[in-house]
Amino acid sequence: MSIKIEVVGLGAGDLDQLTIGLYHKLINAEVPLFVRTNDHPVLESLAKQGVNFTSFDPIYKQHEQFEDVYVAIVEQLLKQAKHNKHILYAVPGHPMLAERTVQLLLEQDEVNIDIVGGQSYLDALFTAIQIDPIEGFQFLDATSFERSQINYTQHLIFCQVYDKMIASELKLTLLEDLQTDHPVVIIKSVGSSKAEVETIPLVRLDQCVELSNLTSVYVQPAKKEVLNHQFNRLREIIAVLRGSSGCPWDKEQTHESLRRYLIEEVYELIDAINQEDDHHIIEELGDILLQVMLHSQIGEDHGYFTVDDVIRSITDKMIRRHPHVFGDAKAEDTETVIANWQAIKAEEKADQTIDSLLDRIPQSAPTIVKAEAIQKEAAKVGFDWDNPEDIWLKILEEIEEVKQAVESGQLVEIEAEFGDLIFAIINLARYYKVNSDLALSQTNIKFTKRFQYIERKVLASGSEWGNMSIEELDHLWEEAKRRMTDET
Repeated sequence: MSIKIEVVGLGAGDLDQLTIGLYHKLINAEVPLFVRTNDHPVLESLAKQGVNFTSFDPIYKQHEQFEDVYVAIVEQLLKQAKHNKHILYAVPGHPMLAERTVQLLLEQDEVNIDIVGGQSYLDALFTAIQIDPIEGFQFLDATSFERSQINYTQHLIFCQVYDKMIASELKLTLLEDLQTDHPVVIIKSVGSSKAEVETIPLVRLDQCVELSNLTSVYVQPAKKEVLNHQFNRLREIIAVLRGSSGCPWDKEQTHESLRRYLIEEVYELIDAINQEDDHHIIEELGDILLQVMLHSQIGEDHGYFTVDDVIRSITDKMIRRHPHVFGDAKAEDTETVIANWQAIKAEEKADQTIDSLLDRIPQSAPTIVKAEAIQKEAAKVGFDWDNPEDIWLKILEEIEEVKQAVESGQLVEIEAEFGDLIFAIINLARYYKVNSDLALSQTNIKFTKRFQYIERKVLASGSEWGNMSIEELDHLWEEAKRRMTDET
C-alpha cells in the first residue's frame, strides 16, 4: 500500500460552498484528518457534526518565521502519513492558492500527494471589491513578498494578513511608494455570512480591531503622478519627450550633441560631493541619470539598443566580476577583489584585437586622468617603479630639467619639461593611491575659498588691490587658512 496525503480545500467561506463530494469525504473520513488552522467557518460546522480533526495551530506559537512554521507542519504531516499510510489534510480556500505547506509537500518525494480540490476565494473577493481581474492584478502573500515585486499600476491583493504586525509591515512597505491617504480595502471572511468589506486610508491599515488568516487587503491602482519615483515612470517620461508630440529640443538631440552635457553634469556631481550637500547630490545624480536615459532612448528610437540592454550589460558584468559574491570564489580583502576583477576583465577582452595596451584608454578623458590611466596600463605588465624613493628622485631630476629649460628660454622645451615633471608627480600620487585629478580639484576648491576670503576682507577694508602689499595679502591668506581649519 502506497503512503498518501489527500489535500482538501475548505473553500472560501461557509459549509455550503463545499461540493457534495468534498463534504462527504470530510464527514465520512475513515483516515485521520489534519487541518492547518482551526480558524475557518467550515471547521466550526464540521466540529458540530462530530467530525474529529487535529489542528497545527500550536506550531505557530513555536516559531517566529512563517516559513519555519510551514516546514514544521509538513514534517508532522509526513510523519503522520508514514505512520497511518493515508491521511487527509484540509487547508483554507483552494490547496493550490497561497498555500505554502502544499507547495512544500509537492516538492518532496517521500509521500504521494493527491490534490482533491476546493473553492478558491478569489471569485468571492473579486465580487466583493467589484473589480475585473482582466484589467491586471497581482496576488501576493503578505507574509513573504518583496517591495520590488509590486506593480502599483495593477489591482493588488495581499492575502494572509494574519495580525497587526503583518498589517503594520505591509503598511510601512506600501508607504515607501504610496501616499498616506491612498485607499485600501480590508476584506474579512469573504464568501461567508460573516464577510466584511471596509475601505480605509492606507495609514490606518494596522489599526483594524480584528485580523485573521481570512483577512485580505486590496490596494487600488495608483495614479501615474504618484509613481514619479519609479524607473518605469521615468522611462515613460523620456519616451514622451522624444515622441512625436514631445519637446522639440529633446527630439533633435543626438549622442554627439549630448556629450558636453554629460561632462558638465559629472563635474557638477563632483562639486556636490565635495560640498557634502546631499540634496545637491540627489539632484545631480538625477541629471546624470537623465543623460543615460536620453542616450538609451535615442538608441531605441533608431532601433540599435534600449535601456534594457544597458541595464542587462551592467548587471551581467557585476555578477560576472563578483564571483566571490555571486559564485563560489573567495575574496577576503580588497586587494584580492581587485586582482580577480582585473583577471576577469582581461579574460573578457582576450578575444578583442588591439594594437596597443594603451588603446584601452579613453581619448576624450581629461589630460590628468589620461596620464594616470597610461601609467596604470603600463604597470599591469610590470613597467612601473619598484619603490617611491626612485619616483622622488625622478621628480627632483625633472625639476632640474625644468630649470635648465627655463634658462634656455625655449618655450617648446619648457612645456615639454613641465609635462615630464607633472607626469612624474602623477606617478608618485598613483603609488600612494591618490587620484591626481581629485587631489588637484580639492586644492582648487581650497584655494578658491581662501582667495574669496581675502577678496571679502579687501572689500570690507575699503582698500584697493593695488594698494595692498604682498605682506598684507600673505597675512590675510594665513588668516584664511586658520579660519578654514577651525571650520573643519
